[in-house]
Amino acid sequence: MAEQRRVVVSGGGTGIGRATAAAFAADGEHVTLLGRREDVLRTAAEELNDAHGKGLVDHFAADLADPAQVRAAAAHISADGQVDVLVTNAGGNVAFSTDGTLEGIADGYLRNFHANVLTAVLLTEALLPHISRPGGRIVHMSSIAAQRGPGSYGGAKAAVHAYTFELAQRVGADGITVNAVAPGFVGDTEFFGDRATPDFVASRVAQSLTGQPGRPSEIAAAVQYLAAPAAAYTTAQILHVNGGAALGR
Repeated sequence: MAEQRRVVVSGGGTGIGRATAAAFAADGEHVTLLGRREDVLRTAAEELNDAHGKGLVDHFAADLADPAQVRAAAAHISADGQVDVLVTNAGGNVAFSTDGTLEGIADGYLRNFHANVLTAVLLTEALLPHISRPGGRIVHMSSIAAQRGPGSYGGAKAAVHAYTFELAQRVGADGITVNAVAPGFVGDTEFFGDRATPDFVASRVAQSLTGQPGRPSEIAAAVQYLAAPAAAYTTAQILHVNGGAALGR
């Protein structure tokens, strides 16, 4: 029997993060959920433990754009030993629109940078001394937006790509791989909130070549592939999962 691995999933309470946590827990891995909302994390952990086995999933609430809170989360996690898989999924487009002023534009770019770049970079750097060597796997969550916008969110996700490439070069000799998954439109998440009207969803689905939305479980499967022990030769890559809405290159 394979040794149980320790997996950390940020933004693990809902959507893609929860689906990813569920996939690892279903394989018998120990999973720690991170995010800002204690109640959401607690409920997710309880339900995943009920489904996959008591004690497999725990949680810790923290704002991962705040260095002090990231430090506390890392101390909590590392107290139980090394981390084998880190999935930085926290984030989202927190600035769908602005008032058009320079101040509003600046605020939107800063908010999306904090929500998507700092949450990935700070958590990764805090846990990096505790990532297993060799064999550690780091997977960042990106987006199709990094290729085609919108601006502040796409720019933030493009920065995650740059960080993925830089970090992969830094830790490759230690036997750690670093990759990112870039989903297209995925249904059954909180990402679009009230904007996800039937017409809006239909317009997004129509962009795909398959005529269907992505599912959180499909993105989770892509993460699992990159996190697999056998994926030691795949690093510094962006894995696009978008139904052909953006052609690969």
